Amino acid sequence: MSPRAHIFVLTVGLLLAAGPTLAQERSPAHRQSLIDLAYALGESHALRQACNGAYDQFWRDRMLGMTDAEAPDATLDRRLKEAFNSGFAARRAEFPACSRDSRLAEVAAARRGEALARRMGSVAYRLDPREAEARRAAELGLEPALSPEPPSAPALKRP
Repeated sequence: MSPRAHIFVLTVGLLLAAGPTLAQERSPAHRQSLIDLAYALGESHALRQACNGAYDQFWRDRMLGMTDAEAPDATLDRRLKEAFNSGFAARRAEFPACSRDSRLAEVAAARRGEALARRMGSVAYRLDPREAEARRAAELGLEPALSPEPPSAPALKRP
């Protein structure tokens, strides 16, 4: 595996380690970045299989890890799978066999995936639950409910 592919794997791993994001907390930009990353993973899967054989499931396993970690809603899950499959099909058609060009394309796909994963990892997509509730209320034109302050610990009384 090339150094770029190693960096891509590490960056995707760090992104996945951040844990799942609730669907209502995903911005349209975050959803699109996930879809773009799924496409890059599909490309990488096809290009790696061209040289290592059909039994190599390295990038497919990373895609499954991403969908497990993200726990997407049904619509986003479908779009992620379509993007992965489209990336795979595009690169499989272009590079059906291992060659110098397929190796160069694999490095290029890893660079794109790395850039996406880094960008996603550097942006805070999660909202404080109270902020998310306030945004949803504002979108609906409602007055946000005020969250009560957390209860303080009772004072200890001496006998």
